Amino acid sequence: MPLDSDTAQLKMTAEEVTCYLDEVFPQRHLGGPPVHIEALRPYGATLRMTFEERFLRPGGTISGPAMFMLADVGLYVAVLGMIGPVGLAVTTNLSINFLRRPKQCDMIGEVELIKLGRRLAVGEVSLFSEGESALAAHATGTYSIPPDR
Repeated sequence: MPLDSDTAQLKMTAEEVTCYLDEVFPQRHLGGPPVHIEALRPYGATLRMTFEERFLRPGGTISGPAMFMLADVGLYVAVLGMIGPVGLAVTTNLSINFLRRPKQCDMIGEVELIKLGRRLAVGEVSLFSEGESALAAHATGTYSIPPDR
């Protein structure tokens, strides 16, 4: 069950998170930044992975590693939005279930944090092909948050 977002306050805006990612992950611009924050809200985010041929696997579908990246970045964005610019918040677990073949188009990641504690954040990401309502993949993940933030 998602956390109650009625009283929660973001510590960073979508623009601030994007600037922070540009600063600490400059390599994300190699070939252009494929993941964009469309919305950032308390305990959640919506991200878009722009379709590019480099994300295709044999058979003409979006590759698992590309979807994994979208899920991981999505969780990181949601966590940063809530705790601020903590560079050493790191993925400790990410599990993904591939449910159906995604189309050759942008992918949308809908992120919801389920738990946000002092040391751990747990969330889920629903991945869709743009314009589709059926899930292409579903991921759950845990982030470790350093104690001195």
